[in-house]
Parts: sequence; C-alpha cells; structure tokens
Amino acid sequence: MELGACFRGLNFNRTTPYCIPSHQHSIKFSRPCNNYASSASFQALRSCCCSATVKETDSSIEAVEKVKAMSADYYRDVELSSLTALCPLDGRYWAKVKELSPFMSEFGLIRFRVLVEIKWLIKLSQIPDVPEVPRFSEEAESFLQELIDGFSLDDALEVKNIEKVTNHDVKAVEYFLKQRCQSHLEIAKVLEFFHFACTSEDINNLAHALMLKEVLNKVMLPVMDKLITAISNMATANAKIPMLSRTHGQPASPTTLGKEMAIFAYRLSQERRNISQIEILGKFAGAVGNYNAHLAAYPDINWPQVAEEFVTSLGISFNPYVPQIEPHDYMAKLFHSTIQFNNVLVDFSRDVWGYISLGYFKQITKAGEIGSSTMPHKVNPIDFENSEGNLGMANGGLSHLSTKLPISRWQRDLTDSTVLRNMGVGLGHSLLAYKSALQGIAKLQVNKASLIEDLDQTWEVLAEPIQTVMRRYGVPEPYEKLKELTRGRAVTKESIREFIEGLDIPFEAKKGLLNLTPHTYVGAAVELAKNVEAAIKWLIKLSQIPDVPEVPRFSEEAESFLQELIDGFSLDDALEVKNIEKVTNHDVKAVEYFLKQRCQSHLEIAKVLEFFHFACTSEDINNLAHALMLKEVLNKDCIEVLSFLCNDRPLGVCTFSTL
Repeated sequence: MELGACFRGLNFNRTTPYCIPSHQHSIKFSRPCNNYASSASFQALRSCCCSATVKETDSSIEAVEKVKAMSADYYRDVELSSLTALCPLDGRYWAKVKELSPFMSEFGLIRFRVLVEIKWLIKLSQIPDVPEVPRFSEEAESFLQELIDGFSLDDALEVKNIEKVTNHDVKAVEYFLKQRCQSHLEIAKVLEFFHFACTSEDINNLAHALMLKEVLNKVMLPVMDKLITAISNMATANAKIPMLSRTHGQPASPTTLGKEMAIFAYRLSQERRNISQIEILGKFAGAVGNYNAHLAAYPDINWPQVAEEFVTSLGISFNPYVPQIEPHDYMAKLFHSTIQFNNVLVDFSRDVWGYISLGYFKQITKAGEIGSSTMPHKVNPIDFENSEGNLGMANGGLSHLSTKLPISRWQRDLTDSTVLRNMGVGLGHSLLAYKSALQGIAKLQVNKASLIEDLDQTWEVLAEPIQTVMRRYGVPEPYEKLKELTRGRAVTKESIREFIEGLDIPFEAKKGLLNLTPHTYVGAAVELAKNVEAAIKWLIKLSQIPDVPEVPRFSEEAESFLQELIDGFSLDDALEVKNIEKVTNHDVKAVEYFLKQRCQSHLEIAKVLEFFHFACTSEDINNLAHALMLKEVLNKDCIEVLSFLCNDRPLGVCTFSTL
C-alpha cells in the first residue's frame, strides 16, 4: 500500500511508459506498460491509485515536484565529459580531433586575440610619430612575448571571468592585459594604448585568420597529405591488377584497380593544392574601414601603410578595402574548397564501399571486434561509412559558413560572430572523416580471386576494341554488328573468337584481337596508375598524326567543309540530331550518325567516316562540350557584365583575376 500511495495522482500517459503528475483521478495506460499492466502487482497499484482522495493526490504531486527539483539540481552539477558533451566531437570522437582544440576552441580564439593586442602595442612602440609609446626595451618586449607564449587555460578562464562583468569578449582581453602589465613599470605607462584605435573586429578578424592559418598548416593539410599518399600508394601497388569497371552499374571496359585509385589521388591533390593557395586576408582599418580614429589622434601618420605592415607581419595578406569587418570572401573560398575536397572523398568512400560489397576488397579483422550484434559473420565497412557520414556533417556546416559569412548588412552586423564560432565543427567533422578513411584504407586487402572471376564472366567487354579496330580497316557498320552479337545475349570466349575469325581484316590485326582477354584489355591503365601525378591530356587530331595513315591529312577544302558544319550548325540541324536520337536512344551516338550522314557526300571525308568518335566514350565528348559551353558563356556574357562593374574598363583588362 505504501507503493500505491507513492503513485497516487499520477497519470500514465498513452504515448510513454513514464509517469507524470496529474490532477485528474483517471489513469491512462500506455502500450509499453501492457505486459506489466496485466500483473497482479500493477492491478493492486491501479486499485490503490484509483481510490486515492484529492488530498492524497495533492500530497503525491508535491512529492513528485521534489523529485523533479532534485533531478534538476543533479543535472545542474553535471560536468562536461565524453558522456555529457552535446557534440560528439567533444565526446565520443574527442581523441581523434583534439589536436584542433588549441586552434579552433574558444581558448584558441582568446589566445590569438591576446597575440594581436600585444603585437599591436609593440607595433605602436616602433612608430616614431607616436612618441607617447616609446620604443620598448628588450626586457619589456620579452615580458609581452611571454604573455603570448605562456598563455594558459587558467589565463583564458581569467579572461572569461572578466567577461562576466563586461559582457564583451574582446574588452575582457584588453582588461586582462592591463591587469597583467600594470606591475611592469615600463609597460604600465602606456596601458591605454592597448586596443588603440581598434574596433573589436580588428582584433577578431586577425585572430580568426591566424586560427585558420595555423590549423591548416599544422593539422588539416598534413592529414590531407597522409590521405593522398595512402591512396597514391594504393594506386602504385595495384597498378597492374585488372578490374572490371562499371558504368551505370553495368560491366564496362576493364581497367586496373590501381588506376581507379589514382583518379582519386589526383583529384584530391588538385583540391588540396587549391586549399593551400587560398590567400588568408586580414584588415586593421578601424570601426568602418576608414582609419577615422587613427587619423583623429595622429593625422600625419600613413595609417593604411602601418596597417598593412602590421597585418603582413603576422603572416596574413592585407585587405585594404573593407567595412568594419574583413568581408570573409577568402573564408568562403576556403570552405568551398574544403567541401570539394570532401566531396571527392565521399566519392572515394562510396566506391571503396562498393568494391568491398563486390568482394574486390577484404577487410583485415581485429580480434574482439564485432561487425553485427546479431549476425556474427559480418565485417562491415564501418570506417568508410563513418567517413561518409562525417563528410556530410562537415559539408553541411561549411556550406552555411561559405554562403553566410560574405553577407553582412551595411558596414556590418553581428550575425557572423556566432557563425564563426562553428568553424571548428565543420573542420572537426572533416578531420574525423579523413582519419576514418585512413583507418579504413589500412584494413583493406585486395581479393584477386574475386576480381579474376568477374573478368572471366564478362567477355562482352571486348566488343569495344573489336568494333574500334573494325573501324580502322573500313569494315562497314562495326558498332551495329557488335551490338547484334552482344546485346542481350550470353557472350563467351568462344563466341568472341569465332566472330574475330570471321572478320575481313589484316592477319596482324586479327591476331591482336585474338590475344585480347578481359584481363589484358586495360588500355593505358597501368601507366596511368604508376604516374598518378602526371596530367593526362587527350587532345588528338587524328589527321595530323603520321602513325595513323588510315586518316590522311585533310585538304584545306575538306577542313573548310568540316568547319562549316560547326559554324553553320542550326536549330534545324539540332532537331535532326534529336530525331536520330529517337531511334538510337543515345544522344552522343545520334551526333555521330548525324555527322556521318552529312559527310558521306564528301568524297575525301567519306573514306574515314568510321573515325568519327574513334576510341571515344560518350563522356570524352560530353566533358569537353560542357567545358566549351562554360568557356563561351563566361567570355561572351559574364565578362561583359563584370567589365561594366569595373568602371567600363576594356574587356581585356577586366578579368576575374583583376577582380
């Protein structure tokens, strides 16, 4: 009965098994309580509760309120730990990202604010036209430098305690420095020159710039380099291992495992280079970027020059045209570039995940580890899944930083302040993803048997080289003949050899095709994988290659004919291509057939019709078409607008680099 009295006046809610106070006498039973509700003990409790008096109900409510108050007191005293942290970067994953903390935490921000404030005071002491701040002695400069080098967590906590009074974070740093320096006779004379002519953003923008500069050079770029090196090593180690490729999820021309890894190493290295080349900018021009206060106090000093000297002395590039804030455009570039690096790594993680699923990779297991709580046989690709998930989290945060930070109302609003405090979140999830990918790579083991098995079952991939060689030797309709042989049919080694034997082509060409297997038809994949840093260019004019005698150099008249097809291409021509596409159901192939139709009446070009689309995949055509589209629209439209915005300078002068 005591238990019953304790629960009197409680309402069992329909949607939760927990009890909540209620002034009603009715009891509602939730579904999670159904098993317990049928027990004798619960029925006794129910009977006791339903017979409770109003007085008893009120007293039980008071008891529950006391319990709630005790609970609130408990949580008020809970300290931050890996179990109580709201963000998993500060909890579960802390050990993997803690090297970011000295730079991207609030401690890091305060530390760099202290550095900027002190360095500015030292700079003032070096300006002859500011006699009120005499040049510091070596001992005084050493004292100030020690405040920077020895800045500790206790110092940062002292700043935070001052901020509780000032309710202003940068002013708290200024007061902290004045307190620390008031005992030094020389520096005490110039205490009011701490924060001289500065707006808070003069200090903050340089602190943020230094945070990013340091974290990039000391943490992010080195880990990116490790990742690129690891993938490059995968490329060279597996350069000769043939692998069935897949386009649209279907078997396609063989490649090598190493070459596919080389693609990612090269792409990541390009994005890493872009990140490292972004110029980190800073300003130091006062409240609205005009040096108003500086010139009011010392009108004869060239303050823009002083500001540039000061900013560049910190290893930061100077931005001369600013409102109150540094406009953060460089941050947008930096975070966008990081997003693109992350996107490439997402692509890598998904591909490796897929190769593991196909059995191309095995994962080295560790004693004691469990893959599934119910399926003991499983070894899941958790590292690549963790990497992909964290890259998504990183890109979400970095995307907001990139799009929000360059936008500020008039000379500034404060919306950037709270957003900037989250830089470490985006970079933290990125770092975690990089380390997870590295951990996953270290567990990979190539399963050659699975790679061989897939290749042995896909002889149809040799249709491509056969039809391409047929084109060289003038065999009519090579593509169509191979399509008839392979589309929707079981293709075997024997059926391919029989088809080759029946071709009317030179003996050596036939011999070369007969020697091909899905294992050996890998093109230049081995060389590409071994030389991953080389930029591979495919800009071939077949008629200008002496070693392709089947396509003699075109006459001027033939080249003019072809050029006219380009220059005179009309909407009617495009409609004709679209009509062909209705039959082929392939847009690029429709273009090839259109060109063959147009050129078959030209005696010289008609001899080489099958060299249209020679050795090309559709994407070879498409990627260059897209590149030309962008090039044209930028040159013809966007640059004219930019020229207007740049005070009508000549078109050749107003370029993106000028802006």
